[in-house]
Amino acid sequence: MIFRFIILCALLLFIEFYSYQAFRTLIKTRWILIGYQVISLLVLIFIIYSFSQVDRSVGQTRQFMFTTGLMLTVYVPKILLTLIMFSEDIFRIGASIVNYFIYNTPRKEMMPDRRKFVSQLALGLAAIPFLSIIYGIFEGKYNFKVIKQTVFFPDLPDAFDGFKITQISDVHSGSFDNPEKINYAIDLINEQESDLILFTGDIVNTHAKEMHPWLETFSRIKDYKYGKFAVLGNHDYGEYVTWPSEKEKDENFKAIKNLYGQIGFKLMLNEHTYIQKGDDKIALIGVENWGVNFKKAGDLNKASENVHKDDFKVLMSHDPSHWDAEIKDHPKNFHLTFAGHTHGMQFGIEIPGYFKWSLAQYIYKQWAGLYENVGRYVYVNRGFGFHAYPGRVGIMPEITVIELKKGQNVG
Repeated sequence: MIFRFIILCALLLFIEFYSYQAFRTLIKTRWILIGYQVISLLVLIFIIYSFSQVDRSVGQTRQFMFTTGLMLTVYVPKILLTLIMFSEDIFRIGASIVNYFIYNTPRKEMMPDRRKFVSQLALGLAAIPFLSIIYGIFEGKYNFKVIKQTVFFPDLPDAFDGFKITQISDVHSGSFDNPEKINYAIDLINEQESDLILFTGDIVNTHAKEMHPWLETFSRIKDYKYGKFAVLGNHDYGEYVTWPSEKEKDENFKAIKNLYGQIGFKLMLNEHTYIQKGDDKIALIGVENWGVNFKKAGDLNKASENVHKDDFKVLMSHDPSHWDAEIKDHPKNFHLTFAGHTHGMQFGIEIPGYFKWSLAQYIYKQWAGLYENVGRYVYVNRGFGFHAYPGRVGIMPEITVIELKKGQNVG
């Protein structure tokens, strides 16, 4: 523990030293430089103090999210500054070696001075994540997007050709702070002309009471002709805090499961049902959370017991790592899986139809959007809410509408 603390302190000093070099190269006014150092020190002390006060029995709080946002706002730009300024120092050291051994330059003159334009470039580039993170906190986290996708299946029952499914995921109601924006999002959900709505877990961060102020709001989600169904996410189990007793944890879990019913959703706990339309039907299967690195409560075989291999199947499973680990090659052939969980890390770059990048892709093979494996698909929703970092940059909150079509996927 002490060794980790020493490493962390050394890393922070390294970052502070190099980010300061960028300012010192451009700014010569002494009181401004002193002010920068004082403010940097105060911010660092506040961040360390705030994180040291985190109460494991409470979980995520407003102060925790504020501190996380502040840390990212300050240190992501400083890390970028450090990378650029440190790279310049490597160049300067290399140049000094060449000057000394090849050109016999006197020692006092062999090290090139820092170049002003490098500091200007560093500060200009650092301004991009700085402004983006601030935007994400004040605007991005509620910049809801409706993403529509058509998926073709040659064995889709005829009656379900054109069947539309709305998906929401990762609500994290304990993070909300703007009723007007959430009501706007509910209106967006209700505007979609879908046949069925699915909610793929994480209704809260930890405690059932987080959802109480929002029950009336989410109860406004309209009734769908073919139903409203949900599964649990990893946060719904209340496992990220320390509980006074196992009884209180169990009571909270029971209350969280009841929340889904209170907003009109049928919670599926390793079970299935059939959606009947005309003379045709599809199987809807819902498993509890199953993740490679998270709680494994889901039981796919139990949930699909008595479901025939030839039935058309729609599956809800919160964590997309489940698809890669168990679902995509399962002998029962699950046609379309709905997942969430990743949030797209709430930070990335996305140009719809052309390019998307996030740190999430280095953790999850399937992290946002539609993925396919020999005619079987998983759709990973980018999440409705936010967690830890109180914002979104590039990867916006999502309401998904999937249309099922009979036929071959072209391209």
